[in-house]
Amino acid sequence: MERENRTVVIEFIFQRFTSLPQLQILLFLVFLLSYLVILMGNLLIILLIKLNPSLHTPMYFFLLNLSFLEVCYTSSVVPQLLAHLLVEQKTITVVGCAAQMYVFTILGLTECCLLAAMAYDRYIAICNPLHYRTIMSGRVCAQLVAASWTIGILVEVVQITWIFSLPFCGSNRIHHFFCDIPPVVKMACTDTSKNEIVVLTVSVLFIMGPFLLITVSYICIISTILKLPSAEGRSKAFSTCSSHLMVVTLFYGTALFTYLRPKSISTPESDQMISLMYIVVTPVLNPIIYTLRNKKVKGAFRKTIEKSHTTTLGDGS
Repeated sequence: MERENRTVVIEFIFQRFTSLPQLQILLFLVFLLSYLVILMGNLLIILLIKLNPSLHTPMYFFLLNLSFLEVCYTSSVVPQLLAHLLVEQKTITVVGCAAQMYVFTILGLTECCLLAAMAYDRYIAICNPLHYRTIMSGRVCAQLVAASWTIGILVEVVQITWIFSLPFCGSNRIHHFFCDIPPVVKMACTDTSKNEIVVLTVSVLFIMGPFLLITVSYICIISTILKLPSAEGRSKAFSTCSSHLMVVTLFYGTALFTYLRPKSISTPESDQMISLMYIVVTPVLNPIIYTLRNKKVKGAFRKTIEKSHTTTLGDGS
């Protein structure tokens, strides 16, 4: 009888992003501007790398893939958030929620692995420069990117399929603004302790695992840099990996805090604020970090503009 009295959930309702309705339009404009910056910044990086042969190196090959991931990653959440800021009923079907979670988690885990591959690239470039071209060949770079995607897809397809095999009944109100793993698991009307253990295990293995590889790589990198005889050499070596280090710090800082923090300090409001950090704030900062702090990218941008201007003048004449 208890099972019969339960209402099977076919759609979820998201919580209002803010309790102040008058802020909805302002938030819409802020997030829309942020999303446009993310799209234009990352697409600009992809375009510059494609058009400039001087950027056809392993480092920028990984950066191109990172920019592509960032565009897809934010696009899996932000357009829906923008739409829901303009409507009263913020709903999503269970199938739509599953699709969003598949895309979001696959891209997120792939990015974790890709950041580790980028750290390995910087480690070889600084700690073993004489063999860099041999070790980081085009084939090896492609294999590292393919491995990142394979891990992301395999791990998250299994995990998310298991989560959505749970029964969802009773209340269908999600205390979040998108279908993230922790709030959706809380909606299940059954014992979810095993699922929570699996989520924690995946987080430790596939978020902490790449993070530890990055940490070890940078310990070796910093140790090598400090041994360089000249201050100019140390500054130049560090500048080649400083942008990546800043991006890793931003990405992993929020990801680790989100998925590994104790339940006792977790509230729906804090979950939303932290999610905004890695869905909107970090992707906005990444293109800025890689363009403003990277002389090669800035040089490629100037060359592309000059070439475009010259071509335009030539066509006009």
